[in-house]
Amino acid sequence: MPRILLVDDEINVLNALRRLLQHSSLAAGQTGERWLEICLSPEAALQRADEMPVDLVISDYRMPGMDGVKFLQTMRERHPDTARIILSGYADLAGLIRAINDAGIHRFLSKPWHDDELLLAIGQTLAYRNLLLENQRLADQVRAQEGRLSRQELALKRLAEENPTLAKVHWAEDGSVIFDDI
Repeated sequence: MPRILLVDDEINVLNALRRLLQHSSLAAGQTGERWLEICLSPEAALQRADEMPVDLVISDYRMPGMDGVKFLQTMRERHPDTARIILSGYADLAGLIRAINDAGIHRFLSKPWHDDELLLAIGQTLAYRNLLLENQRLADQVRAQEGRLSRQELALKRLAEENPTLAKVHWAEDGSVIFDDI
């Protein structure tokens, strides 16, 4: 079940995307657990992604404060396994190149979007992401069998994928662990 995070500073765009996705085949079988989330700012989206694993983030290109490329670049640094799509109402070649090179986006779609094209792009992006993750899993399994990756390292990697906040450790310069105030 994919987790999708939608980021745009315009609530009407977010509502339109949410309606489209909730009535698509992606919503089939989705129960209880929140699989689709919306955020009105990149900062809120980054915080949310730090709290839960996200399979795909779809972001606007032009937003106040932090543009879509900078946001997706930060997402890539913090959560490299999260697939990234950018939506833009502007045909900016320099921005597109920056999005591809700096943020490693998987798709760049224009606004207004065509529903079928957007749904197809989401499906293809999630399928590609799943192939990459399966490839990583198999490569880790081979490294573990060859003794280049310990069982503990493999278990920690899987734990970090399932719950990003649980596996994050903040280290002090002296090597001690820093605990966040609760």
